[in-house]
Amino acid sequence: MKFYLVDHIESLIPGERIVTIKCLTAAEEYLADHFPAFPVMPGVLMLEACVQSAAWLVRIMSDWSVSMVVLRRAQNVRYGNFVAPGDTLRIEAELVKHQGEAFTFKCVGAVDKTTALQAKIELKAFNLADTDPALAGADAEIIAQMKQRFDLCRGNPSA
Repeated sequence: MKFYLVDHIESLIPGERIVTIKCLTAAEEYLADHFPAFPVMPGVLMLEACVQSAAWLVRIMSDWSVSMVVLRRAQNVRYGNFVAPGDTLRIEAELVKHQGEAFTFKCVGAVDKTTALQAKIELKAFNLADTDPALAGADAEIIAQMKQRFDLCRGNPSA
C-alpha cells in the first residue's frame, strides 16, 4: 500500500532544499490501528514523508529523467513530538551531498516549530530500464504520473 505523505510543496530551491507540508487528518487510514485511543502518525511514516519530500528535489535535479527514487539508508533518526490529527507536519530537506545516483539529505520535520523528526537520509535514483530495457515504457509512465502529482502538490490547477 502506498501512502502519499506530501500534500503541498511550500518552497523548492533546485539543487539545495525543499520544504513540504503534510496535514494529518483523522481520516488517515493507518490511524485506525496506530493507536485507536491515541492516534498518532507512525514514526516510519514521518520518515517516509522525508523520503517523499527529498525525492521531489531529486526528480527536479535530474530533469525528470529517473522513474525511481528510493531510500538507500537512514541514519541518526531521532523522534521528538507526536504528530496527531489536526497537526501540520512541515518537512525541510536540505541536500548535503550528490554523487552519481546517490543523494544525501538532512531532514527535519516539525509541528509548530517543535521538532517531530530529524534524520540524515540517502536516496538512490535510477530507471527500471537500467536493469531491463523492456521496462523503458514503465519508466515513462511512472515519470508522467510523478509530473502530474508534482503539479498537484505545487497547486497547479490544470493538473
